Amino acid sequence: MREEPKFAIIGAGMSGILAAIRLQEAGIDFTVFEKADRVGGTWRENTYPGIACDVPSHIYSYSFELNPDWSHFCSPGAEIQQYFEDIVDRRGIDAYIRFGAAVTSARWNGEAWEVTAADGYSDTFDWVIAATGILHHPKLPDIEGLDSFEGHMWHSARWNHDIDLSDKRVGVIGTGSTGTQITGTLAGTVAHYSLFQRTAQWVVPVEQIEYTEEERENFRTNGEELRNLHETLSKQFNDGFATSILDKDSGISDSIEENCRNYLETNVTDPELREKLRPTYRAACKRLVVSHNFYDAVQRERTEVVTEPIERIEPSGVRTADGRLHELDVLVLATGFQVDRFMRPMEISGVDGVLLDDVWSERPSAYLALGVHGFPNFFMLNGPNSPVGNFSLIQTAELQFEYIMQLVELWRAGQIDFAHPSEAAAQAFEAERVEAAKGTVWATGCSSWYLDDRGIPFTWPFAFSRFRDEMAEPKLGDYETV
Repeated sequence: MREEPKFAIIGAGMSGILAAIRLQEAGIDFTVFEKADRVGGTWRENTYPGIACDVPSHIYSYSFELNPDWSHFCSPGAEIQQYFEDIVDRRGIDAYIRFGAAVTSARWNGEAWEVTAADGYSDTFDWVIAATGILHHPKLPDIEGLDSFEGHMWHSARWNHDIDLSDKRVGVIGTGSTGTQITGTLAGTVAHYSLFQRTAQWVVPVEQIEYTEEERENFRTNGEELRNLHETLSKQFNDGFATSILDKDSGISDSIEENCRNYLETNVTDPELREKLRPTYRAACKRLVVSHNFYDAVQRERTEVVTEPIERIEPSGVRTADGRLHELDVLVLATGFQVDRFMRPMEISGVDGVLLDDVWSERPSAYLALGVHGFPNFFMLNGPNSPVGNFSLIQTAELQFEYIMQLVELWRAGQIDFAHPSEAAAQAFEAERVEAAKGTVWATGCSSWYLDDRGIPFTWPFAFSRFRDEMAEPKLGDYETV
């Protein structure tokens, strides 16, 4: 038997906290490197008005830390952030976290990983888990004159809460989930609200269910019922809805589209506005937008949906292609994230000094969304090609972590010297994934952040059952281990 392993965890968001808890329970030594001054990841950084999770709260929870006190079926972001902070505090995980310690480099020296952080700290680790996520590097739009705007401007993930918006003319660029959530909260509450829409979205109607105190008390006292709810919702969401929409020919997206169309036609009364909001692509080709108040919001007073293309940004506002200047005091960029960054800009070097940046020079990819050939004992949670577009990311991360720990146990027993996917296995999986991705609903002709530089969806294209089966046990024949 080897000595106990030593782990480095990069990131203290949802996945990093999960890894830390499980390693703590196993009595394994670890250090968490966190670039910010507190935990939470995307829920720490995104604090815009209206932020909420678009999957049910009772499955956006650790299976071992179910929360009976969620306020809503889909709870607000601040509540989710508090959930993670409470768990970290209750379990004493903060004692293992180096805050303000962004990892600058990780180098495989032939036996272990030498990890260096921006605060000057450096140490050697047997295993590295990168839990960096993908929604943390803001993407700014490539629009002429963006830097010339003289009002207040910020990305939605860098919200400026010091500015009182009630007397301001506010413009928002972007109509994805973030833009629709901001619109649902701000439209009608400011002097004037302009929503700049490039592409109309299919909006799935969802009732804003608020749990009563009686329901929450029942969850507190009846743990079995809470567990059953978690399992039922997980099965319905992962094995049912999320898996069904993958296949562009399944017919499920047709029924979703009909539901969305009925919602649009029965809730937007102005025919001109209704046509502005009507998508011209198949439902679920882009990530579905879930909202209970977006259509109400865009019909409020002092609110306008602008569909003319943006020509440029000027000091006083946004100039559209029809020549009109939309004068603004505040401009919000709800334009998403650089989803191909992952660990970047860290310098990660593997066997023979090969750089991960070079391996990913065309685009990121990973064997089973976990590992990369040439980078031993280095694994990612919710890495490239994870089911970011469909399944519950918490359940995904839990399955991935248990998979990694099976390899760790083999290492501890001295049965393997290290583990990283073979080049052949990695290439075979990527080829299969790409072919499957071409048949998904995400490849039916729209433009979305799910698509890579080739126009191929980069997310997990198989059923959740396939993911669960793959994570059940590593196939050692797919790994280099000595």
